[in-house]
Order: sequence, then structure tokens, then C-alpha cells
Amino acid sequence: MLKFYYHPTPNPLKIALFLAETDLPFELVPVDTAEGQQHTPDFRAINPNGKVPAIEDDGTVVFDSTAILIYLADKTGQLGGAPEDRGAMLSWLMFIASGLGPFSGQSVHFHHTAPEDIPYAKNRYMRETERHYQVLNDHLKGREFIVGDSYSIADISAWGWAIRGDRVLGGEGLAQFPEVDRWFKAINARPAVEKAQQMGKGETFKTPGDEASLRALFPSNYVNA
Repeated sequence: MLKFYYHPTPNPLKIALFLAETDLPFELVPVDTAEGQQHTPDFRAINPNGKVPAIEDDGTVVFDSTAILIYLADKTGQLGGAPEDRGAMLSWLMFIASGLGPFSGQSVHFHHTAPEDIPYAKNRYMRETERHYQVLNDHLKGREFIVGDSYSIADISAWGWAIRGDRVLGGEGLAQFPEVDRWFKAINARPAVEKAQQMGKGETFKTPGDEASLRALFPSNYVNA
């Protein structure tokens, strides 16, 4: 059975939604990142990069949310989009993986977690996050879905970050980008979303904030400490 290494954060939530949409059987394996469980030898054997999500599927190991979405879509024949849209699918998945997601994460870090107030970093990452959302907003004009004419892993991937839009963007949140807001509300109303958000609800995950959790989440900050 497929093992899903999980923590209730944006990238694992994408995989949770795919599994909820497709009803694939799986075993949930909680990884408490604030406790540093992603750095254990056993987990590093699954993902040498020490991050969630990851999956094991009958001997095949896949890590990184985008790689997992592509793998599962190819394996199941579901939510991968039409063959003629493959180029657009890969392009938008990489746009999310290399742009919208990382800049959102860094913006949150410098606005809410960094021990020092660094105006340049806060401005840099917020402006780039907003720019990426504007690109997506412009693309969604006249479109129901990100790629082609049907719901796909591109929508799932973007949803994983958009669900944190208020925290990422501040102010009016996604309302600043009306096309994204319209798209998000439609995706977020899907029955599988609630199912995905309930995954792991019975598990207890440490709330980050103390030094031990910060060392676990941002180990490179403490290399010379």
C-alpha cells in the first residue's frame, strides 16, 4: 500500500487533496517537522532533502510535491490533463513549484518567523509573491481551470498555497486578485477538500516557536551556532 509521509502544511496538503479526489488507498505516516522527525536517518532514506511530502509506492520512492503529483497522475491516469495540454501542464506546475510556492514561503518566513526585521527581504519576497499571483490572475481570466478545460493537478498544486493566501499576502488576501479568488473558491468548495483537510486530524503536531523547533525547521540557520 502507498505510504504518504505527511505534515499539515501547504505542500503535503496538495498530495492529501489528490488522494482525497481519487480515493487511492494509502497509509498516512505523520512526520512532525517541528520535532525534527524529517531529519532522522529513516526519513532521510526516503527523502535525502529532509522535507515532506514523500511517498513510498511498492518500492518506488518519490519526494517533492510536484514530482509526487505527476507520478500519481501518470500512475492512475487521473487529473493529469489532456495529452495535448502536457506542455502547459508542466509549465504551470513548474511555475508553482519554482515561483509561487517558494516566494510565498519566504515571504511568510521574513514577515512572521525571522528573528530580525529585514525590510529589504520582506519587501523583496512580498513583491515577488504578489507578482506571481498577478501572473496567475491574468492567466485565469476567462478560465475555469489553470490548464485546459478540466480540473487537474495544476489546480491542486496551486490550491495548496492559495489556501494560505490570507497569511501569505496579508491585507485583503486573495481578494486582491479577483480571478484567483474566484478560481480558489470554486476549488475549495469541492467535497474532497474537506476530506483532505481532515487527514491527520487525530495526530498531534508540535506548534513551532521554541528554539528546538526553529532548529528543526531551519537547521542551516544554526550551522555555526
